[in-house]
Amino acid sequence: MSLISRLGRNPITQFLSRWFHSEPAEDSAISIATHLSSCFDLQELNQIYAHIVRTNFLALNSAPFHWNNVIRAYSRLDRPNQALRVYESMSRAGVLPDCYTIPIVLKSAGQILSIWVGGQVHCVAVKIGLESNEYCESGFISLYSKCGEPGLALKVFDENPDRKLGSWNAVIGGLCQSGRAKEAIEMFLKMMKRGLRPDDVTMVSLTSACGSLGNLQLATQLHKCVFQATNSTKPDTLMLNSLIDMYGKCGRMDLAHKVFSRMADESRNVSSWTSMIVGYASHGQVNSALECFHCMRRSTAVRPNHVTFVGVLSACVHGGRVEEGKAYFEMMRNEFGLDPQLQHYGCMVDLLGRVGLLKEAREVIEGMEMEANVVIFGCLMGACEKYGDVEMGEWVCENLQRLEPWNDGAYVVLSNIYANRGMWREVEKLRVVMKERKLDKVPGYSLAA
Repeated sequence: MSLISRLGRNPITQFLSRWFHSEPAEDSAISIATHLSSCFDLQELNQIYAHIVRTNFLALNSAPFHWNNVIRAYSRLDRPNQALRVYESMSRAGVLPDCYTIPIVLKSAGQILSIWVGGQVHCVAVKIGLESNEYCESGFISLYSKCGEPGLALKVFDENPDRKLGSWNAVIGGLCQSGRAKEAIEMFLKMMKRGLRPDDVTMVSLTSACGSLGNLQLATQLHKCVFQATNSTKPDTLMLNSLIDMYGKCGRMDLAHKVFSRMADESRNVSSWTSMIVGYASHGQVNSALECFHCMRRSTAVRPNHVTFVGVLSACVHGGRVEEGKAYFEMMRNEFGLDPQLQHYGCMVDLLGRVGLLKEAREVIEGMEMEANVVIFGCLMGACEKYGDVEMGEWVCENLQRLEPWNDGAYVVLSNIYANRGMWREVEKLRVVMKERKLDKVPGYSLAA
């Protein structure tokens, strides 16, 4: 079948062909909006947008409605750069954004951590009087928080005395992302004093903050609030997953399992299973973590993801399960088509290094599809010190100095390896090198002194 024949059978192509041969009218505008809202294929979206540009449709429709549809479509397909380019074209066409445009653009800017774009949009919002709009304001707060500027996020929040729930949720979520869990809890208490009722979004952020603090008493209180805040008779999967994660981080896997066991089988997604596996692994409950993974494979159609295998491999590390760890590592690619990432390679190096298989650990590093980072080399360096492997220690030290030439840690560990083997001349040579490179060892001190 020829390319033209295949294109002729494409419903999007047929739609565009009909539209191309008709005059732009209200019906055409509605059709375009309908197709954009239901488009989940990037190639089809590009076809529609190219046709819109070619027919000068957007220039003939100066309202932001149609621009918003295109920007939203690219954002929905996780194409932030394309979404921002459409917004740039919209600005060049002299079309002002509205309260629907700005939040979409801010979401796309947040995905690529572009505080510059956010600042430009903020200026436009102030100019047209939309800076205090609930959705725009929460968008600015979320963007600045994601870009590592919590001060700017709080400034936006403080400038509007008439804050809506969306703004409170944005600032609480931003504080959680910035690792300021205590401040997030304090902000929640202020919100409650204002008489605002939390919703699902609020509680998901708070359970994350509580998990970071490891405060079990607060966790049980939040659990009660979850059922009061939810909009339905039963909390949704996202909310229940956040409770599982919270209890896991608080060290109460029994309570995490209680929440998990009360979930319907069809409501358990990959995050539900992964939270349980990671929770068990982080608390050294190796058998429970691996059994949970096998239950996931046997009883559900849910496929594990990269995070799931981080939990599985971490469990193997804690339990010294070398052969099982190797099998799971191979399973990632062979059974589930998941390419290992840095964290998975790090787990394997740690697993092999802990049991003295340093050569195999080096082979893992040399076989990586990306460059190993200082964390991975650091794991192997610790194993070299534990087992007194001079040759391997020198190789790791060389790589660590290549990655972080200002860091004296690798030299200090290598010096300890030499000293433990009685190689005092090598220790002295290493100290000379450290002085030449101005990498003096930081002296230790005692708080008791």
